[in-house]
Amino acid sequence: MWGSKKSSEPEAPPAPVNELTAAVRDARIEAAERSGVVVDLRDADVARLELLNEALDPVFKDIPAGIELFDRGISRGDTPRLWVDVIAHVEMGRDKRQYRFVQDTRYGRAVLAESYDIAEMKQAVTRYVARRLVERERALTDDAPFGEGSMMKLVEHEQRRGRARAFRTFIYGVIAGIAALFALALLYMPHP
Repeated sequence: MWGSKKSSEPEAPPAPVNELTAAVRDARIEAAERSGVVVDLRDADVARLELLNEALDPVFKDIPAGIELFDRGISRGDTPRLWVDVIAHVEMGRDKRQYRFVQDTRYGRAVLAESYDIAEMKQAVTRYVARRLVERERALTDDAPFGEGSMMKLVEHEQRRGRARAFRTFIYGVIAGIAALFALALLYMPHP
């Protein structure tokens, strides 16, 4: 009564295991384990880039207010990157311990610095920021306030072009006038 009842029905034999189904299940398990490792590696890359980002805080605090050349931040895509500006970023090397400072150029990517040390990479980024600030200063000193220097050059250029165009038009008019006089002279010439 209180004991377990033995069923009179025979137990169903276990379902035959399909080899392909078992192989697919094993492949899924392996893929999950690998993706876990990839996620862990990506998280490690992001953590290293965050350390460099924190080390760069004093450098970017020294940039004068109003200069919007730099847009620093970490992107967490397939390849995590610490962006310094629109064309330069730091990424981890193939061995996942080496920092690689890269700049996009019209000819492809140029590696500006590679190092395992945060201090060396901070120094490379600091030199890059300084060069960009000097380039900005040069570009701004090339123009007078509010672009007057460039505007004056443009106005002078247009005036020269206008004078040259007027002179060309005058010469073409003289040539056309002389041609018209010859044509009239030929028409009204007495015929013998």
